[in-house]
Amino acid sequence: MPRIAFFIPCFVDQLCPQVGVDMARVLRRIGCEIDFPEDQTCCGQPAFNSGYWDDARAVAERFLRVFDKAECVVAPSGSCVTMVRKFYPELLGTDAAALCKFYEFSEFLTNVAKIDDVGATFPHKVTVHDSCHALRELGIGAGPRSLLTKVKGLELVEMTHADECCGFGGTFAVKFGMISAAMGETKSQNAIATGAEYVTSIDPSCLMHLDGVLRKQQLPLKTIHLASILAGEAAQ
Repeated sequence: MPRIAFFIPCFVDQLCPQVGVDMARVLRRIGCEIDFPEDQTCCGQPAFNSGYWDDARAVAERFLRVFDKAECVVAPSGSCVTMVRKFYPELLGTDAAALCKFYEFSEFLTNVAKIDDVGATFPHKVTVHDSCHALRELGIGAGPRSLLTKVKGLELVEMTHADECCGFGGTFAVKFGMISAAMGETKSQNAIATGAEYVTSIDPSCLMHLDGVLRKQQLPLKTIHLASILAGEAAQ
């Protein structure tokens, strides 16, 4: 098993640090050694998506220097890993093959570690939201479901249009707030219709958006990152 460097995205660092803790707990459970490069910062995606490529380029170049010596880099965000693997080549002219060491958490478990049962217990009904970047750019869809089906006590139920956008979209939610909120309401209603207790995803930004919609409407559904389910802990 390779020694893993943690890439902790901005949303996790600032708003849901427990996701990073839970990812570490799962990876240690399966025998991984982990390291956290403390000099890491944002991957540059917000600036890139907003058209500020010169600013994004400076951040991206520094990001790659921080992780230059890492054998394998794992992050609990399909969106941020997409930025590195799919958009750095366009932004920096970097060889895409050199970026293959960056993995989204569930992708690492299923494709690299070749593990789908991490010994987790989570006795709840759960539905899955497929985040846009992870599904469309990285092709991650079956992996999280494979991991969830091996969790003891968990009942997995699929929602209608699980692959549709939740409406967050990073800066899209800021520029087009009304459209973003409407999309979030549609996604939340699809999740509620399953009868699930929790909606999970591999992207903390999507979960933050859905959590805001659910709380505003006082709906009983809770959000939880895949890493927290696999760590065997329910959100309180």
